[in-house]
Amino acid sequence: MLSIHLNNVSFFAYHGLYENERKEGNLFTVNATINYHPTRMIDDLSQTIDYVSIYELIKRRMSTPTHLLETIVMDIANEILAQYHLAEDVCISLTKEKPPITNFEGSVGVSYTLKREER
Repeated sequence: MLSIHLNNVSFFAYHGLYENERKEGNLFTVNATINYHPTRMIDDLSQTIDYVSIYELIKRRMSTPTHLLETIVMDIANEILAQYHLAEDVCISLTKEKPPITNFEGSVGVSYTLKREER
C-alpha cells in the first residue's frame, strides 16, 4: 500500500451554519490521505497520484461556502475517488480552528473515510 498525504493545509474560508461565520470567515485545516497499491516501481508522475492536483481539488472545494463540515469532507472524498482511478480509499479531515463557541478553547473537526467499493 502506498499513501499520499497532504498535511495541515490551511485555508481561510466562509463555512458554517451561522451568519457571522459566513460573513467573517474562519481558518480551516485539511488533512488528506489517499491510499493505493502500485502495480510496479513508480518512476513517473503518471504512475501515481499527483498531490498538487489533490491540493487544487481541495482548494476549489474549500472556496465554496458550505453550512456543514461533513458535507465538505464527503464531497472531497467522493471527488478524489471519481477523478483518480488509482485511489482505493481516502480519508479527509477538516478542522475549524476557531469555532464560534462561547468560552471554548480549541478547535472542532470532522473526518470521513471512503473506500472505493463503498461508493
